[in-house]
Amino acid sequence: MNRRWLALVSLLTLVAGLLTSFGPNDVMRAVPNTSFTRGEVLNYKVHYGLINAAEATIEVANDIHRINDRPCYKATVTGRTTGSFDLFLRIRDTWRSYIDTTSILPQRFFRNIEENHYRKKETVDFDHARDVVMVEVRKKEKDPPKQGTYKVPNNVQDLVSGVYFLRTINYDQRRIGEVIRVQGFFDEEVFNMDVIYKGRETVETKAGNIRAIKLVPKMPSNKLFRGENAISVYLSDDRNKIPVLIQAEMFVGSVKVDMYKYQGLRNRLNLVAQN
Repeated sequence: MNRRWLALVSLLTLVAGLLTSFGPNDVMRAVPNTSFTRGEVLNYKVHYGLINAAEATIEVANDIHRINDRPCYKATVTGRTTGSFDLFLRIRDTWRSYIDTTSILPQRFFRNIEENHYRKKETVDFDHARDVVMVEVRKKEKDPPKQGTYKVPNNVQDLVSGVYFLRTINYDQRRIGEVIRVQGFFDEEVFNMDVIYKGRETVETKAGNIRAIKLVPKMPSNKLFRGENAISVYLSDDRNKIPVLIQAEMFVGSVKVDMYKYQGLRNRLNLVAQN
């Protein structure tokens, strides 16, 4: 049961992982980025039905880090339970990706999971020249780390960097119903997913009404989500393409991840004026 509640609270970062995708078949690709920059901070509330269950933050550090001799953005996602949820399921999760500023590929991924008494620390180093990743996992401080090396596809993304790469795509060139091929690395495995572009619509968020791009990741059969189209992800329909709303239909109820505050955007947010 605890694992199901974890999935609810970590939905934003999990969906980000589902949306990771390929770019050109070039190790040192150059991806134009006019969507995000240093200092961007996005704040979300996670609702389970009518209950405010958790809060999440996605932010890009103000400074540039050098990983594997490459300049990188440091993008961090944090999630924590709030209110009554925090009394019986205390979660403090951190997910971090060091994203190459030119290729928008991850150079390093870090995950620190704290769920009640469960602990897990994971570091993934990417070698895009050889298409391999080196993973180190530690579940208890006193235990020796588990290490492994895995073969991955060219230009593979991690959970966090994938959503930033997705933000660089020009959706004006996509047809409604078009499928974006997805591939990423998570939890010591390569995974595949298709994301369907569903067009544009206006969505209501705590930050205001926002014109948005709708994406639906095609879910495999599982015991958590209701059907293959259970998740809808909305990116702002402007040059930022920030995730403003995520909705999911799960067997245990409906979950909504709603942006309520933002700062440091690279471009003006496309808010819809209310009559």
